[in-house]
Amino acid sequence: MSCGYDRAVHRAVLTLRGAVTAIGCLAVVISGAARASDAPAPVPEKLERITSFFDNEVATGKIPGAVILIQQHGKPVYLKTFGYRDVTTKSPMRPDTMFALHSMTKPITNTAAMMLVDEGKLSPQDPLSKYIPAFADVKVAIEPDGGNDPAKVELVPPIRPVTIEDIMRHTSGITYEYIGADWIQKIYRAGHLFDGKFDNKEFVARLAKLPLSRQPGTLWRYGHSTDVLGRVIEIVSGKTLYQFEKQRIFDPLGMNDTGYVLGAETERTRLAEPLPSDTILIEGENDRRAHPEWESGGGGLVSTILDYARFAQMLLNGGELDGKRYLSPAAFKTMTTDHIGPGSGVGRDYWYFPGDGFGYGYGIAVRTDPGIVKPPPPGSIGELKWDSGSGTYFGVDPKLDMIYIMLEQTQNERQRITPAFRKLVYDAFSPD
Repeated sequence: MSCGYDRAVHRAVLTLRGAVTAIGCLAVVISGAARASDAPAPVPEKLERITSFFDNEVATGKIPGAVILIQQHGKPVYLKTFGYRDVTTKSPMRPDTMFALHSMTKPITNTAAMMLVDEGKLSPQDPLSKYIPAFADVKVAIEPDGGNDPAKVELVPPIRPVTIEDIMRHTSGITYEYIGADWIQKIYRAGHLFDGKFDNKEFVARLAKLPLSRQPGTLWRYGHSTDVLGRVIEIVSGKTLYQFEKQRIFDPLGMNDTGYVLGAETERTRLAEPLPSDTILIEGENDRRAHPEWESGGGGLVSTILDYARFAQMLLNGGELDGKRYLSPAAFKTMTTDHIGPGSGVGRDYWYFPGDGFGYGYGIAVRTDPGIVKPPPPGSIGELKWDSGSGTYFGVDPKLDMIYIMLEQTQNERQRITPAFRKLVYDAFSPD
């Protein structure tokens, strides 16, 4: 029985045969949850190692603060706050502190897109130009010989059109202005993507004027693809990205503290701030706050740990929470399946953020194998995860029936803290 998803399957699920397939896929999810009920509980003494670690991070001035949640079988087994929301005011960190999620926005945007796929209004196989015609004329930049001069770049036609799947799995050739060779970064910076006021429509129009950094479908490269996906959602739904997500995800899940724009008072009293020395993150945050009209599907959401836990628990449950289904079993399966692994024809960029042992679905990394590092990184096959440049991180582990979330605001320390945090979490579930 196949639990894959495409337009043919969507038509099928409207028939009796499709209903049987959906029920079969759901049975797989349910049986997995039943097996997870036998998962080991965390060892209290080992959970305290997490406390000691973050206490020390705050005490030594490496981070201003953090909020940590581990939830198993739908119930918190660890929820603690550390340090300060803002070190300049000594405002204490609290569970309702709001954090800029940055790239942890991406799984939510892709979930919204898969809802439209479920409804037959969007297909991963659709050309992007079907929704944004400007991408029909996009060209691919070929690296210049013997240097980084953008004036010597050759522009060639794409080998095939950019598809919706490409912008869901980061194989579109659209990059970030700080990722790739110097010449492509120069081209993106010359595009003045962030000048003046702009919304999703204007931002994507600016992107469409720039060349792709690689041929579509050939390389996993992080970039503004999910921002483009956010605009596609707007076009298909007839709503702004926030309106659609609020109606279909945030309100039903009870994510009342999640959105793209904060009021001045809320921003002042509840938003976590980086350390004054974290200049890269501060600059990025200033840019985000300076463009409230831009609802960035790739990195614009602000949320709390309790709100994001609702979303993560829905993913752990296979697309369902509290009796309401957000994604069909088939759509959830497709979103959380590796689409860039062997046989896909997709290479991996030098900056491959899913990491060792992980493939990539639609907006989220999925653990496919132990990896090449010895000993292998902690975690379980089938685990889902994503993080961000601001140090936020979440994981979903069906084998342990567990979610875990770390919210902090640090660009300087995140590469060190994230693997340490993962190890501490998984160590807590190990009896040894």
